[in-house]
Amino acid sequence: MTTLRLRQPAIALPSNRSFWLQDIGAGAVTEPLQGNARADVLIVGGGYTGLWTALRIRELAPETQVTVLEADLCGSGASGRNGGQVHSWFAELDQISAVVGLEEARQLCADTVASIAELKALERDGTIDMDLRLDGWLWTASSIAQEGAWERAVAMTAAVGENRFRPLTAEDIKQRTGSSASYAGVVETNAGTVHPAKLAIGLRNLALARGIVIHERSPVLDIEPGRTCTVRTARGTVQAEKVVLASNAWLSALPELRRHLYVVGSEVIATAAVPELLDSIGWRDGAAICDSQAQVLYYQRTTTGRVVFGRGSGNVAFSGNCGASFNRSPEHGRDNVRELHRVYPALRGVPVEYDWAGPIDCVPEHVPVFDHLRGHPNIFYGMGFNGTGIAQAPIGGRILASLVLERKDRWSASGLVGIERRMSLPPEPFRYLGAKLVRSAVRRKNEAEIRNRKPDRITNLLAGLKPGHRKK
Repeated sequence: MTTLRLRQPAIALPSNRSFWLQDIGAGAVTEPLQGNARADVLIVGGGYTGLWTALRIRELAPETQVTVLEADLCGSGASGRNGGQVHSWFAELDQISAVVGLEEARQLCADTVASIAELKALERDGTIDMDLRLDGWLWTASSIAQEGAWERAVAMTAAVGENRFRPLTAEDIKQRTGSSASYAGVVETNAGTVHPAKLAIGLRNLALARGIVIHERSPVLDIEPGRTCTVRTARGTVQAEKVVLASNAWLSALPELRRHLYVVGSEVIATAAVPELLDSIGWRDGAAICDSQAQVLYYQRTTTGRVVFGRGSGNVAFSGNCGASFNRSPEHGRDNVRELHRVYPALRGVPVEYDWAGPIDCVPEHVPVFDHLRGHPNIFYGMGFNGTGIAQAPIGGRILASLVLERKDRWSASGLVGIERRMSLPPEPFRYLGAKLVRSAVRRKNEAEIRNRKPDRITNLLAGLKPGHRKK
């Protein structure tokens, strides 16, 4: 039987880690795998998806021996370097319903509302201190082309009896954000922000407290499939009846998954702490804020008064191979800084103290997919969160746990399970060359539209080929 070889991640230097990880001095607390071990379930990846899956399995089957292997430290991937925005799936109701049908899409969106409540309970009872602030998620427009980007999702949400969004005026937005760059939008009130690294480390600590074995600094080299799988690292092996692959962009190492998965970069910056300045312009709470560009801006004010400001970089990985260049841009977030100053001119003199980057696992539908590998019914995976995972990964954990435990329930029967119906992508090098053309067009389109200019016809045509592209 063919050995499955995994791609080795390029571990970020300490100075290239996200502000979030550096802020709490995050580090590995468990020992690397050494020697031979056994487990009922072996999970590859110690981010949100892997840790939530481990916790869900323990909830459903407490006797199950679960081991997690993490290449670096838990939360060092996308889970510890994102923008910290927490909102439900209702904003993507149209995209999700295209995959699973409207009724299940409504239920899955409601499940993410329950996930937010679960996060709130974890913080309220002192289990995880994650700086959760449910001050709302503002989905806004800052140019004519962006106006009404939310209308389809809002209308569909209302049609299924879920009035999640409230309209915002220009004055509302200015009073909430301290900026007049965006002048129209909606707010999802039961949403907001977290400190993503605190959440990831909190999940790791919770998993350890519940008897889940975790080995950090233990990148998986390969997997020998079989009735009992053998998972190898540089210093040891684990034999397991079931394996879950929860390793985000690095799943692109497997050709079977790479047909459906593309990897792009995202860049984020964090300013110095300037709470008095932010107070003075009226930005006082912990709302999550986005605009409606194709390369969306997302930002928040942290509890200490920093501004964390991110956007998609347009960096595309050839054949999904995301090396060290994805950990930090040589331009040190220059585009983000420029956009920060456009949105917040008052911050022009404020130093940017952190900049970081990283790969994101994307699928064309912008809706995650779960399944087992073809010919390997005991090797499962979840991928394609497309940068939206804080309230969504708990749902992915439920689906994967039910698949692993062979439960016949709504999670294992979800329309999110099954890759055969999903769109496949062109082979390399056509995919990479096409992606570069499309991403370049998206960039040009953004640059024109943010200034209320019309992009040329070819730019519009190419930008419209972006996977998951929404037409208003």
